[in-house]
Amino acid sequence: MRYIIYGAGAIGGSLGARLFMADKDVLLIARGEHFSQIKADGLRYRNPEHDIKLQIPMVDHPRDIQFQADDVVLLTMKSQHTHNALVDLADYAPPTIPVICCQNGVANEFMAVRKFSHVYGMVVFVGGTHLTAGEVIHFSTAPGGVLDAGCFPTGVDETIKTVTADLTEAGFLANADPKAMRYKYAKLLSNLGNSLQAVGNLGSAGREIMSLLRNEALACYKAANIECATRDETLARNSPVEMGKIEGVTRSGGSSWQSLERGTGDIEADFLNGEICYLGRLYGIPTPANEALRMLANEAVRNKSRPGAMTAEEIHQAINAVANRTAVANRTAVADK
Repeated sequence: MRYIIYGAGAIGGSLGARLFMADKDVLLIARGEHFSQIKADGLRYRNPEHDIKLQIPMVDHPRDIQFQADDVVLLTMKSQHTHNALVDLADYAPPTIPVICCQNGVANEFMAVRKFSHVYGMVVFVGGTHLTAGEVIHFSTAPGGVLDAGCFPTGVDETIKTVTADLTEAGFLANADPKAMRYKYAKLLSNLGNSLQAVGNLGSAGREIMSLLRNEALACYKAANIECATRDETLARNSPVEMGKIEGVTRSGGSSWQSLERGTGDIEADFLNGEICYLGRLYGIPTPANEALRMLANEAVRNKSRPGAMTAEEIHQAINAVANRTAVANRTAVADK
């Protein structure tokens, strides 16, 4: 089996490095300066045990791949890049190629299944950072993270059993789970805080806001009859994973924080907080906290703000403003009936 890692950033680079070090057949797809640096000098992979440059085969576009019968594609780009990536992949890859959504959020599988017949959801709990071209930093010690996966929407097959076995051999916790999406919806609950971490350096003051985000999501899940793993289930599964220390490196923020820090020009909030807003609109559940954080994260990108620029008071004001606008709109809609 050849693993085509589509997006060689924090997650894809860490997975690709570990699979390559476990003697698996790996091909990376990267772009821009990151591609050029890896092509010229190899991928620098740093974790608590290694600081190594790996000469992993790579391309910068699916057009340069001679696809094989045993290929599997792992989508590891952020969700805002998935649509365009799938369009490019579908132009060159067969529609039967296995596509594994190794990404935060739950929208990627729905996008992929429109173009490919064998789609899988994979939970991502991996401590990865990518801030420098040509380098990925992987803080998770043995095990390197949790990567449980299953067929989308449910089930397991021989392909995903082989993939999870190979990931286990490469040092991750990876089970073939027929209900992997339960854990992806649970992971989304924690990822709602990605935008909060990006726009505000709040510490304990962020807990109240995080509770608002989470409670809105749980109300939407209930209304939509979405099955979600419990907090205890998630903690039990993730508890073996620890974050180690790497000499000379301070662990930075999560994926949205990294997007602001790198000035990438986009952020994933529409597919994290925006997923809850989408469900709220479908089922009539107010989601002012998630809507406010979605808007603030996108505004921070447009303004090229540094991470952590807002106070808790400013974020609360934004949430209240959204809630007030929603209440006015609802009263107007009732009056017009």
